[in-house]
Amino acid sequence: MLPITDWPVNERPREKLQLRGAEALSDAELLAIFLRTGIRGKTAVDLARELLNEYGTLRKLLGADHDRFCQSAGLGTAKFVQLQAVLEMSRRHLRETLERSEPLSSPQDTRRFLLAQLRDYDFEVFACLFLDNRNRVICFEKLFTGTINGASVHPREVVKKSLQHNAAAVIFAHNHPSGIAEPSSADKLLTRQLQDALKLIDTRVLDHLIVGDGHVLSFAEQGLM
Repeated sequence: MLPITDWPVNERPREKLQLRGAEALSDAELLAIFLRTGIRGKTAVDLARELLNEYGTLRKLLGADHDRFCQSAGLGTAKFVQLQAVLEMSRRHLRETLERSEPLSSPQDTRRFLLAQLRDYDFEVFACLFLDNRNRVICFEKLFTGTINGASVHPREVVKKSLQHNAAAVIFAHNHPSGIAEPSSADKLLTRQLQDALKLIDTRVLDHLIVGDGHVLSFAEQGLM
């Protein structure tokens, strides 16, 4: 086995990232940088490829719980803790991108943020982005959780939270654990109920987004509100 240090410079994951940027690396190469070292008889890249074959996708590896993660060769509690820290930093980076002082103007930023926050739950979570009168994000809150089939959302509590944050507008979001981002009749009815409730306190409902597996559906874009 030829160690990575003996590979051509433009094939070594770290050097390749520095020369061409992170987007030029494969999943295995990115994972190898995170692993830092391989195990006996395998480079970090070899180990990364084996792990991806074992889990099927990078996302499934990153979403594994502690016990499952630590069963794999080359992994353990230290790596699991390190990975959780990296994932949380990524989520916070996306949140700060939305919560900067500029008005919310990029639907793609909003979608990326909500995907990172909601898509990996195996039960429904209903959340809300609270905005000021210039559509700047005040905060993001996960308000209700439920089961794989739904979550009980109480308009009164949403109104209370909107008043608490002095929100001029809101964007609702919830995930579908099935991965299919299609609105149900219950989703449409809930949206109308929330609109009616918030209208009484002059809070605008800008959108309701459904987070699926890699896809986010917008009620506003679909003409559903």
